[in-house]
Amino acid sequence: MGRVDSKVAIITGAASGLGLASAKRLAEEGASVIMADIDVARGEVEAAKIDGAAFVKLDVTSESAWETLVDDVVSDYGSLDILLNCAGIAELATIEQTTESLWRKVNAVGTDGTFFGCKHALRVMKTQGRGSIINMCSTASIQGGPAIFAYAASKSAIRGMTKSVACLSAQAGYGVRCNSIHPGNMSTPMLDTMYNIVLEHDPVTAAQMKKSWVGDPMDVANMVLFLSSDESVSVNGAEMVVDNTVTITEGMVPKI
Repeated sequence: MGRVDSKVAIITGAASGLGLASAKRLAEEGASVIMADIDVARGEVEAAKIDGAAFVKLDVTSESAWETLVDDVVSDYGSLDILLNCAGIAELATIEQTTESLWRKVNAVGTDGTFFGCKHALRVMKTQGRGSIINMCSTASIQGGPAIFAYAASKSAIRGMTKSVACLSAQAGYGVRCNSIHPGNMSTPMLDTMYNIVLEHDPVTAAQMKKSWVGDPMDVANMVLFLSSDESVSVNGAEMVVDNTVTITEGMVPKI
């Protein structure tokens, strides 16, 4: 028996990075995983490598698309036990550099996408009397991210959203848990892209980034697994930080 045996999970942003690592980990432990992403080519290739996984195209910024996906999953699989809201985008820009279009793009995917996911997962999970919603946040929502202003703002909104959903469920007796995970820098395509941009414009800062601690996506996937499983039945509204002390250490945590 796996730790999430027979559970049904939707993971957004599952074609790469933390979403992909989480899809692999949940499938390894017995879950049926619906890997949702807007990147069809990569998503289909990755899903084909994972036993128990299926890919579906999803634009997380569309509420109607969310409603259809959740209803289809319940119809096809019989339940929805786990939702991991992992889709997100980050662009390097301070508040002074952030345009309206950049702001809306980042928040449409991160903030709106998580809102729609939580709303429609809660809609079906409360009728089941059980379920785990996991929202991927960031340490940028804890300590601020001046160079990724829109991203930090989005993750901070998701942090508050998570607690509100958790409290509602607890007070109303829905039986649904909602928690957030706050990773530090992880070895993902998103981090690689940001590093290359910094390297082009600021080699000194890029050199410092190379010396800093960076985690393995599987470290986050293991936290996803814990929050998805019945082992975390009393964990609700929590902020699970996966950063090797980065947010509580003065100065830099060196690369291991």
